[in-house]
Amino acid sequence: MTKTADITDLQSQGFLDGQLLIAMPRMSDRRFQRSVIYLCAHSEQGAMGLIVNQNAEHIDFPDLLERLGLVPEDDAEDTGIELPNDLLTMPIHIGGPVETGRGFVLHSSDYFATEATLPIRDGICLTATLDILRAIAAGKGPVRSLLALGYAGWSPGQLESEIQANGWLHCPADMDLVFDDDNETKYLRALAKIGIDPSHLVSDAGHA
Repeated sequence: MTKTADITDLQSQGFLDGQLLIAMPRMSDRRFQRSVIYLCAHSEQGAMGLIVNQNAEHIDFPDLLERLGLVPEDDAEDTGIELPNDLLTMPIHIGGPVETGRGFVLHSSDYFATEATLPIRDGICLTATLDILRAIAAGKGPVRSLLALGYAGWSPGQLESEIQANGWLHCPADMDLVFDDDNETKYLRALAKIGIDPSHLVSDAGHA
């Protein structure tokens, strides 16, 4: 159904920033099992992405603001920030196992901070400064956003090798799959984008 990825073939197609990585069934690293990763950067220097279908437990947006000192506990009035109901339950994602104390925000391009926001592809951007969290808390942030702690990173050539070893599939991303809250179905929806029934996957499959 699919063929094994060849590193030179992958490179000839261009780099995969702005696409989704989908973990194959043979993924041995439990941190990435059934994960869907949005690739924020991919070049000869390596790759970086955020897992978009794993919620962090025991922390939500208000907790994150308090942890970062943006809204001190029991002191919200002094900050001038009163969170709307939808932000009170806004989930925080596990972006990956690297720098798990650092926050990243994937978001729509209607928010852009000069020298802080990285435009990626198809209206999706990345910002990793506290200003975007302040903007979201004040109701001035992007229309769509995904907050993550940590990221997934690959050294030069590592991601290509993992794809060649049948660790990942890749496919185009879309706003709904990246940003909606239905994490339970993102893995199957990502596979469906490339016409794959997960029951038909075999461990020696390659990229679509």
